[in-house]
Amino acid sequence: MVPLPNADQSQQLPAGRLRLDIVAGLIAAAVVLPKAMAYATVAGLPVNVGLYTAFVPMIVYSLLGTSRVLSVSSTTTLAILTASQLSLVVPDGEPSRMLTATATLTGLTGVLLIAAAALRLGFVANFISSSVLTGFKAGIGLVIILDQLPKLFGLHIVKQGFFRDILSLIHDLPHASIITLGIGVTALALLLVLEWMWPHSPAALAVLGAGIAVSWMAGLGASGVPIVGHIPQALPSLTLPDVDLTLQLLPGASGIALMSFTETIAAGRVFAVPADQPIRPNRELVATGLANLGGGLFGAMPAGGGTSQTAVVRAVGGSTQKASLVTAAASAATMLVLAPLLGLLPLTVLAAIVIVYSVSLINPAEFMSIRKARRMEFRWALAAFFGVLFFGTLQGIIVAIILSLVGLASQVANPRLHIIGRKRGEDLLRPHAPEHQDDETFEGLLILRPEGRLFFLNAQLIGDRIRELVDREKPRILLLDLSRVVDIEYSALQMIMEGERNLARRGTVLWLADLNPEVLDCVRASGFAAQLGATRIFSSTRSGIHHYQGSIAVRAAPTGAEGNSA
Repeated sequence: MVPLPNADQSQQLPAGRLRLDIVAGLIAAAVVLPKAMAYATVAGLPVNVGLYTAFVPMIVYSLLGTSRVLSVSSTTTLAILTASQLSLVVPDGEPSRMLTATATLTGLTGVLLIAAAALRLGFVANFISSSVLTGFKAGIGLVIILDQLPKLFGLHIVKQGFFRDILSLIHDLPHASIITLGIGVTALALLLVLEWMWPHSPAALAVLGAGIAVSWMAGLGASGVPIVGHIPQALPSLTLPDVDLTLQLLPGASGIALMSFTETIAAGRVFAVPADQPIRPNRELVATGLANLGGGLFGAMPAGGGTSQTAVVRAVGGSTQKASLVTAAASAATMLVLAPLLGLLPLTVLAAIVIVYSVSLINPAEFMSIRKARRMEFRWALAAFFGVLFFGTLQGIIVAIILSLVGLASQVANPRLHIIGRKRGEDLLRPHAPEHQDDETFEGLLILRPEGRLFFLNAQLIGDRIRELVDREKPRILLLDLSRVVDIEYSALQMIMEGERNLARRGTVLWLADLNPEVLDCVRASGFAAQLGATRIFSSTRSGIHHYQGSIAVRAAPTGAEGNSA
């Protein structure tokens, strides 16, 4: 769990807060920059593109975003999505075309996010359910790990899809470089130990530095171990997009934009504290959109809010976006001063960094939690997981969105309909359940409580269920408790009106109870309230029960007694 600032920290003098932000920004840089370079290799790009992504987008978001601590740069998910799109438009991996395509993709992602903000589409971040996102990220994690394993072994395989790539890797294992594998496995082990002992520490920076030192002293590049190679010792320069690639990259940019925004909103909300201003989704669309648009013009890859680096900022006391500005400054200093040293870094060390930080995307415990709570959503998580493995990353996003929407539609189209009883000895109305077998019901009175919004998609289904229960129970009175109905659409109201006529022909009278103001206004405007009359619409279900019991008592009274009363 990330420790949150205490009261003393939140009330420090500005100088004290500034010092904490500077420290947080420097420590975050030690975590962000090695990952940014590693994620660039995931996308098939030079490591300096990762540094660009931890520079321009981070500055733009820090000036415009609504989160006080969110750190925006490349992420594992965005890196693999970028890789899948670039491989489509630049299959040969030609460096200059890759950089132009990256600028186009990132800029297009920014434009789409800004357009979404103009259309007030901030709610779209909720289109992917958490269970589906769990499956999607686990699939992405496996894809990334498999993508990096050949680099760990010093191999190169032609990518043909997840399962074919596994077979290719197994086939090529005899040709692995022992030196490369030894360095990669050592880096992997060191990272795992350091992360286990000191979570959110600059472990990646330490391993990266050690890798550079070993490469320099042992001359690994001359020994056949693949290294990063030349890195331009300069700040990013203006990179213009290629308009001709726009249509080809548009579907992929849409998926990347959605994932960038989803990750940004999720990370921003996770690390917010009560004293922070609320995260505003539409403002976040503008901030992440301009961050990507600006980044694209300077050769960065798509960016979004990162949880690990934001966790570092919050954990060490960072409380404003000044921390991100410090991280961006560290990125600039790295490009200007350390570029020659970074060129000595073995690629197998970068692969180890990517693998370690991608494993966190695969969370079996979360799958089990979903399974315990909701088996249906567990199936959605599995479907999203296998969707990524079988169909690819972009298609996996589409599968995830479709599953989320299908899940939402199925819930809306199949609203619950409860038979209501009263707890014996108490004035508590509740749905029938196996553990409530002793609840009392009322002879001749059937109380049903639908839930949710009643509209054309579920009206027929609800009507059929009500008819089945009426046919089974054969009540004199059907009392519909509408306390859980938030809205009723015309088609559903027509269904109820038609049902009332059918019930009357069968000798059953319809009563309504507990209508919220909007539903009551709709019932009155349709003329149905006047048709039922004041004696068949009740302010509460309890009032309806009392009225029913009173009418039963009157009918049960002896005739003589009634005559004496008269």
